[in-house]
Amino acid sequence: MNAADVAPEAQARFPHELMYAAAQQYYMEDATQGDVAQRLGVSRATVSRLLTEARRQGIVEIKVHRPATLGDGPLAAEVARALGLERVYLVPRVNGPTLGPWLAPGVARALAEVGLESGDVVLVSSGTTVYECAREGLGQYPGVTIAPAVGGQEEPQPWFQTNETTRILAERVGGVPAYLYAPALPGPELYYSLQHEPSVRRVMDLWAHAKCAVVGVGSPPLTRQMVPALMPREAESLRLAVGDVCMRVYDRDGAAITYPGSERLVAPTPEELRRIPHTIAVAVGAEKVLSIVAGARGGYFNRLVTDTPTAEGLVAATHQL
Repeated sequence: MNAADVAPEAQARFPHELMYAAAQQYYMEDATQGDVAQRLGVSRATVSRLLTEARRQGIVEIKVHRPATLGDGPLAAEVARALGLERVYLVPRVNGPTLGPWLAPGVARALAEVGLESGDVVLVSSGTTVYECAREGLGQYPGVTIAPAVGGQEEPQPWFQTNETTRILAERVGGVPAYLYAPALPGPELYYSLQHEPSVRRVMDLWAHAKCAVVGVGSPPLTRQMVPALMPREAESLRLAVGDVCMRVYDRDGAAITYPGSERLVAPTPEELRRIPHTIAVAVGAEKVLSIVAGARGGYFNRLVTDTPTAEGLVAATHQL
């Protein structure tokens, strides 16, 4: 990064010479922050801020290489064969309340193998898992268009608003966001109008040209603590539902399930999802094993990012079914 590219206030706060000197001594000469502080005549807290700013401005670049010993191994290959997927990416057992930091390395590897170039289109679904992964480091893909694969929902949580996930991911990877200003399930009159709204039509047309999609896999709708408002609990058809991808609900065989109003869903059809060359599903947990198996059967995704315990559960499930 050139000095001209740095905000004036950042340049005024820390001279580049000082940031470079601190970084050179700390990273290249193995000096402690205390040593650097003494040599430069500043406090240790200032050294810490100098190093942070040096990384932010690109004076320091830190790369973390995945060791070859952490390859996905035979379990990933076994899951891929059992589910008929092109590739499975495994991460260690997911722990803690947030999924993103654990699953993001797997998503990053999956995206890296897609071969994204400027002008390509990547779709994102709603849901907690995709939202949390979007907030992590998934690589740099300048010029790639990031677009929602489903409209926004009534629920207030940010992970139900695909425009928010789109914004975050585009910002993180250096992509170009394309926002979808439409609810996930509009009423009949609004649905008709949206088909002819240029800004909405532009995003919906991207679905047919997407090179990649990153999607979550929903557990059986009626077993969830919070069922999306657009899915009527009283619908008999939902009793057969075992999961969904982009709000497209399916049964144990992966066959699409309809419910009142689902014909107006603002999301790619199952056929459109199947035509996307690289659809990366991200899902973990015993409660999602059947959802993942059925989604793979239905062809809603062809790549999977999950953790080791879920992978073992998938293998066991396919032997039983």
